[in-house]
Amino acid sequence: MRIGVFLPNWIGDVVMATPALRALRRLAGDEGRLVGIMRPYVAEVLAGTTWLDDAILYKPKAVEPAHRWSVARKKLRCEQLDVAVLLTNSLRTGWMAWRSGARERIGFARDMRRWLLTKRLPLRRIGRRQLDVSPIEGYLKLAAAAGCSEETPRLELATTPADEAAADEVWQHLGIDSEERPIVFNPGGGYGPSKWWPPEYFASLAQRLSGDFGCRVIVNCGPTERELARHVVALAGTPEVSSLADFDVPLGLSKAVIKRSRLLVTTDSGPRFFGVAFDRPVVSLFGPTSPAATPTYYDRETTLSLSLDCQPCMERECPLVHHNCMRELSVEQVYTAAVRYLEGDVKLQMRQL
Repeated sequence: MRIGVFLPNWIGDVVMATPALRALRRLAGDEGRLVGIMRPYVAEVLAGTTWLDDAILYKPKAVEPAHRWSVARKKLRCEQLDVAVLLTNSLRTGWMAWRSGARERIGFARDMRRWLLTKRLPLRRIGRRQLDVSPIEGYLKLAAAAGCSEETPRLELATTPADEAAADEVWQHLGIDSEERPIVFNPGGGYGPSKWWPPEYFASLAQRLSGDFGCRVIVNCGPTERELARHVVALAGTPEVSSLADFDVPLGLSKAVIKRSRLLVTTDSGPRFFGVAFDRPVVSLFGPTSPAATPTYYDRETTLSLSLDCQPCMERECPLVHHNCMRELSVEQVYTAAVRYLEGDVKLQMRQL
């Protein structure tokens, strides 16, 4: 069986698609072929995993339509797909699947693309978003429609030797013992500043956790979040708190650093799902979005949200300006959630001794 799977564009959604990828890999079998169709950075998220036999990368929609025609007609048609499974929701990827020549094209019925699909799954609304229960369950429903057997919702990722070597360099540069597991903070997020918890709150939390538990804190960041990470470190004002701001920060390095962490404290952004996929304790902070929209079904994640009347607004910037959904989420609340995991970690180490 030759299966093509169109992967989501958001980093967190890609991680939430990993249960479906496991199911599709099993459906394709050892003699079959599973090909991922994705943006280039999505390949970085999945680097180190073994589900895909090949990847077809296509450029963003800003690129002229001729490029998408080339991808669909030349590369996809050469794959001679039996089935195309669309974990994406766009008309554009529906068109690409249709042009691939795949006999069966499976996706959710939305964005005027019904006529491009041979098997259409209905959607229902959750608030302002058009979703099918949750992303993880929705992706698994699409896999089931392709013929996959039941699969657990467990998220999964891997790192490459290059990712681990990059993390080794960070540990060495920051003077961290090779066996030490720091706390990792992820204060940013590509969605927009409405998701950010105030940097002074992260700094205060870093001071308390590093002082109370005698551990290092590393502030993760993407290329556009370096100044935010530096600001948190400067406000913390202690050598126990450092950041990745002065390093090259590909997604693989973020994965490796979070994989080595003792605890991840994060906004509702892509790295949140890295922590879940690597089975690290996670404290996730929600402002304009709702934990109910993206459940991870992971028992070592604590999601914190104030449930104000204005939540969830789903806006990239606070439309009311005050940003109370994040500003009123106190350091004490987040500290209390983090301590539960850190104290449990200490007790486990003592039992092991």
